Amino acid sequence: MADDLQSRSCKPCEGGAPLRGASLTSLAAAVPDWNVIEEHHLRRAFKFPDFASALQFVNEVGAVAEKEQHHPDIILSWGKVEITLFTHSVRGLSENDFILAAKIDHLPRAV
Repeated sequence: MADDLQSRSCKPCEGGAPLRGASLTSLAAAVPDWNVIEEHHLRRAFKFPDFASALQFVNEVGAVAEKEQHHPDIILSWGKVEITLFTHSVRGLSENDFILAAKIDHLPRAV
């Protein structure tokens, strides 16, 4: 299912209900390295050997996010990048968050 998500594109979201229950559980299983926090957002930390590698990864995530028009919260520090995903218009998780998570998982990275 992760490959299926990675091959899809984010769709414009103008409200609606956030994912809950079985739908949320099914999509979360496709991106197992991401943590679902309070059924509201996804979070994952990535480790790198140095700041330059982490910054390069952030730039790659930014390019994917811009292409998908779905923008994560990103924290960059020495050797670490933390990404948080959720959909503002639904005040929680949408399928777009899982699509972007799968695309991020397929980017080249260290550790």
